[in-house]
Amino acid sequence: MPTYQIKVNGASKTVDVTEDTPVLWVLRDHLDLVGTKYGCGIGQCGACTIHVDGTAMRSCSLTLDQIDGKSITTIEGLSEHGTHPVQEAWKEVDVPQCGYCQAGQIMTASAFLENNPNPSEEDVKNAMHGNICRCASYSRIRQAVMIAAENMD
Repeated sequence: MPTYQIKVNGASKTVDVTEDTPVLWVLRDHLDLVGTKYGCGIGQCGACTIHVDGTAMRSCSLTLDQIDGKSITTIEGLSEHGTHPVQEAWKEVDVPQCGYCQAGQIMTASAFLENNPNPSEEDVKNAMHGNICRCASYSRIRQAVMIAAENMD
């Protein structure tokens, strides 16, 4: 089995996995970073969203050879104490119901706001469209993203 050196949440990690192992399972099963969730396994729901070099990507459909030399950030690495402006806005608005999709929602929103710090409501709706929330908390999610945009430095 090949050995891979990957950078996750600012730290170098070594993992022994086959090259076709999805990054999601490397994070969860080999690095014990379980904040990233399994939802659909085909990159359609957004529960497994992580940042790869700052871009929101679906970890269930990425393999290690696709991210070679890139930096991964998971929900655990977004901020040390859960104080990223998106996380703070999520708490302020009380977004989660069941909470299962929230890590993916937050990771998508934070990457989006890095590239679009002054979004319109339509921009937010379009950016978050690919993340499914089974509890249908979409209006609170959009509200939290708008609040986070106001609070981003």
